Amino acid sequence: MSRFVLHERLAADCLVLGELPLSCVLLAKDGRYPWLILVPKRADIREIHHLSTAEQQQLMRESCALAELMEQGLVPDKLNVAALGNMVPQLHLHHIARFVSDDAWPGPVWGRFDALPYDDVDAEVARWRERLARLPDFVSAE
Repeated sequence: MSRFVLHERLAADCLVLGELPLSCVLLAKDGRYPWLILVPKRADIREIHHLSTAEQQQLMRESCALAELMEQGLVPDKLNVAALGNMVPQLHLHHIARFVSDDAWPGPVWGRFDALPYDDVDAEVARWRERLARLPDFVSAE
């Protein structure tokens, strides 16, 4: 039986903020967009329907809680939630706050621009961990 290991591309392109009961919570290393990612801590899972029914429901609870947190804190024009997996086969769920003023609006964020580093990545991580601490069951990675 395999054990959960974060895909190398996610590990390279993201910072681990912490965990929820089912998922790791990641911050994408792209300062252009508020961009969080949930990764269920299950080995060899590619699709949501590959999770058990209870895990599917838990993922939806975590995704909705994260989306509400982002919506309330950031007030985006649109919140994009997607599980694509074309480049990274490991199941992961993107949550991207979009604004009509962002660089890629109204198109998708993928492949448009190189990632823009945060001015102060430590401060950004601290802000997100503080926000995420409002969610029940969030455990910070610090």
